[in-house]
Formats: sequence, C-alpha cells, structure tokens
Amino acid sequence: MQFEVWAPQAARVTLHCEGTTRALERDSERSGWWTGETEAGDGARYGFAVDDGPVLPDPRSRRQPDGPDGLSAVVDQGRYDWRTRWAGRGLSGAVLYELHVGTYTPEGTLDAAARRLDHLVELGVTHVELMPLCPFPGRHGWGYEGVSLWAVHEPYGGPEALKRFVDRAHERGLGVVLDVVHNHLGPSGNHLPVFGPYFTETYHTPWGAAVNLDGPGSDEVRAYLIGSALAWLRDYRLDGLRLDAVHALHDTRALHFLEELSSAVDALADETGRPLFLVAESDLGDPRVITPRTQHGLGLHAQWNDDFHHALHTALTGESQGYYEDFARAPLAALAKTLTGGFFHDGTYSTFRGRRHGRPLDRTRVSAHRLLGYAQTHDQVGNRALGDRLSASLSPGLLACAATLVLTAPFTPMLFMGEEWAAGTPWQFFTDHTDPELAEAVRRGRRREFAAHGWAEEDVPDPQDPATRDRSCLDWSEPESDPHARVLAWYRELIALRRDRPDLVDPDLEGVKVAYDEDARWFAFRRGDVRVAVNLAKEPARIRLGLPHARLLAAWEPVQPPDEEGVLQLPGESCVVLTQG
Repeated sequence: MQFEVWAPQAARVTLHCEGTTRALERDSERSGWWTGETEAGDGARYGFAVDDGPVLPDPRSRRQPDGPDGLSAVVDQGRYDWRTRWAGRGLSGAVLYELHVGTYTPEGTLDAAARRLDHLVELGVTHVELMPLCPFPGRHGWGYEGVSLWAVHEPYGGPEALKRFVDRAHERGLGVVLDVVHNHLGPSGNHLPVFGPYFTETYHTPWGAAVNLDGPGSDEVRAYLIGSALAWLRDYRLDGLRLDAVHALHDTRALHFLEELSSAVDALADETGRPLFLVAESDLGDPRVITPRTQHGLGLHAQWNDDFHHALHTALTGESQGYYEDFARAPLAALAKTLTGGFFHDGTYSTFRGRRHGRPLDRTRVSAHRLLGYAQTHDQVGNRALGDRLSASLSPGLLACAATLVLTAPFTPMLFMGEEWAAGTPWQFFTDHTDPELAEAVRRGRRREFAAHGWAEEDVPDPQDPATRDRSCLDWSEPESDPHARVLAWYRELIALRRDRPDLVDPDLEGVKVAYDEDARWFAFRRGDVRVAVNLAKEPARIRLGLPHARLLAAWEPVQPPDEEGVLQLPGESCVVLTQG
C-alpha cells in the first residue's frame, strides 16, 4: 500500500505501521511530499514521525480508532456494499432537519440515529443535516473542536456507521448533509503544525490561530481542506456540506478559497451525476457568498439567514439583548424586511457591531431558496446560558406561529431536532475534554461569559458534567402526549402543505407581499394564491386580508374564513393558512 504525507520543512519522515518502521522518500514530482510503500490492509494501524519526533496520526487519516491522539487506521472505502441506488436530492424545494448524533438518542451513535429515521420520513423533511462528525477528545461534545478532518468520530461508530446511516437515509428518500469546520481545529489532539504551515499568526479567530489560506504553503492547505470536502461527498455519498462560520476564513488571494471549493464541488457533481451543494454559515451579510461564479460571486449554493431568525425570535419573545437589539425596535417590520428582501442588515447601521453592516440582495438575481430560514438552531439554543428552547417560554400557540412563519416563508426551511414536537429537554453546551487544564479553562470561561450578562455562575451548567449532555438528549416519549403530539401534527401538516402547494416553494422574493400591525402584533403575507396570517398577541385580531372568498388550508385553532369584506377574525396566539377561491 502507498503511504504519503505532506511535511515540507522536514528533513526526515518515517512511517510506523503495525510494528514496522521505514523511512519515506521525498516525492520528486511534488514539493514537500514524502512517500513509501508497505503491506497494510483495512484496519492496519499506522502513523508518521517527523524528524524522529513522536509518532503522530496521519493528517489525512480516514479513521482514528483510539481518538485524535492515537494511531490512524487504514480504511478500505471499497469494502462497504452500498444497498441503495441514489440519484441525489438537491436543495431547491428542500426542508432540512439539523441533528446532533450524540444527543438525538440516549445511545448517541449513528446506528441509533438511523433507527429513528422513520420519524423524519413521517415528518416530511427531505434532508438530515448532521452536526460535525470529525474526531474530538472524549466521547461527547458538539463536534466543533474536531481534528482529523477526513475521519469519523469513533464513539459515533466510525466510518462504517456513517455509511450505514447514509445508506439507510437514502433508502428512505432522505438526503444527508454534513456540517464541516474549516475555519479552525480543536486545541486538543491537533498535530497538524508538526507537519507543515497549516495555520497562520497573521489572522486570529475566536478559537485561536487562523487556517493558512493565503500565506506560504497555503496551496497545500487549501488542497487539504478541499480534498476533505470532496471525500465526504464522494466516499460517503453525502448530498451536501454545511460550512461553519465562513466569515472566519481569512483569504486575500485573488481566487478565494470558497470559490475554489465551490468549483471543485460542482465538478464532482458533474462527475457523479448527483446534485451536490454547499451551505454557508455567514455573518457577512454579503450576497456574493451565494451568487453564482458566472456572476462574479463565490458560488456557494445557500447560506443560513440569521437575520430572519433574529427578527422572528424578537417578535416571539420580546428579547432585545446582544444582537437582538436592532431587530427588537420593531420586530414585525424587521420580519417583513427579511421576508421580502432576504437580509435585514443590507448596509444599515448595526448597533451590536457599532458600524454599518451588510449589502443589499438583488431579488431579481438571487433565489430565495438560497437562504435557509429557521426559528431555532444548535447555535441559537445551545449558546444560551441554560440551553433553553423556545418551548421553555412560549405557548404551544406561539410555537405554532413560529412553525408557520418558517415553513411557509420563501426560504429553504430548517428545523432543529426536537423542535417539531416542542421538546421539553434543553440543548446545552457540553464537552468531554480529556486534558484537565483545558476542561477547567472551558468550564471557567463558560461561567465567566454568562456571569457578565447577569447569570449566577452556579446556575450555568458545567460543560464537563456528564449530566449536562444527558439532559440534552431528546426524550422520545414526549411526542406521544400533548401538547407535544399536537405541535408535531401541526409541523407535519405544514410540511405536507408546503410540498403540495407550488406557491409555497416559489423562490421569488419579489412575489412576497406583507402586511402587519406592530402594536396589535399580527402579521400576514401573500405568496401567489396562498395567504398566511399569525396573531402573536393574546387577544383576538381583526386582519383585513382583502380576500372575501377564501378557503382554509390549515388552522391552529378553529377559525372561520374571512367575511364578505375580507376581514379575518384570528384568535390570540394562533395562525392560519388560506387560499384564494
């Protein structure tokens, strides 16, 4: 078997494989690369030593059986016998479901999650978006401190378990998206600096040194990240990738890393004959992220739309701290702006940032399905001090209003696991760091962060306490009883309605017409022949829809169609979807 590793500054590299050691030779055709052959089959343990240093895992390891600090293991990607012929499933018309493998079930494994896929089929979503799967220290964590960007966290089941999950999902008609982290690697178990200039001190991120995308040696670093992305899509037959915090990718080169990545993914899609897509998490407010390369954009296929979330969250909760401040001044106006224009911050002043932010989105060129809309995500729940979901503070009626606004909006909807039944479990920040000093630093940092916002330190959950993770696991008995069962039925009804009504998947932002009353707290909008109205107040609302002849498609509470003058009487904390004629 051929082994190879990039170590441009090394004078000597040795391969250690199954008890044997051999010196690698410089590759005469690729600068900085070392190669060598030895007998090794699937599962063989190996590692590399640079300049007679410690034996370290392969930067391109496909498997880390003993965690990030252990030896790598050979993976024969051809061994798995795929059962499902899969033509792929694109993003247009999709409904995504964000899922964390470690808390979706008490077992916290890919195989256990796969056994719950029928729930998602019955719900009606089209894609499962898995939170990061790369190896990280310990057993449980969010996954955003992963290392070994080509491998699958062993406690989740390793590479074979991911293939079984994807196969089972495809068998049931579900696409699979993976959240990948290119902007940083975890502080523990990260051995890349020993091999080469993977990081740079020129820039810094909230998580440490930035990945080297534009300095000396960055050609190979970019190839490393792109190769990892393509490997997930090719070897595991994934349908798309979600790119974490692309605003933290510092790159001054003429060809931006994201443009290079999107070009490579589109080429792989052409090669495989399957639609493949990239979804960015971006705080830039820049439409160029999702503008095609032919129109001088970066060519990513979609991005999360936090502006829509923030407007919706403030309208539902009245919260105004932090980045909610700008939206809370007039939340329904902010919601109207995002529903019709995509972004709220489009060059406007951001109080939270202390400067102008964003850029206008051209509604004639950007399809609304390129923006993901949501009421909850792992970030927006888990980064709260107590990890409390909307269900912890809102009535079932307001939760139904949130679902209605997400699932009938022009954006591609995304749900966060458990949201569909108003899960009573929190989703808190938890870690399992094996380094005691790092564990204590994370614990103190978390408590210090929220103490600055008025929380008592003892009330902030300890990330290292196993009970914090256990509390965050979904309770699968909840959907069988009210109010959970009623909320779940509403989500299923709305998703089915979205699938059956072409107007609800029309991606034209210019076609969205909005009306609202900030004081009375009702909001209504039109998409083709479909009308949607929500009443966030406790008191009933009179909403003049101008639609005297309307037919009910779905209603949270019993409601009569608009009267002859087109006035709808909508109960408090309730919502309705109607159609013309």
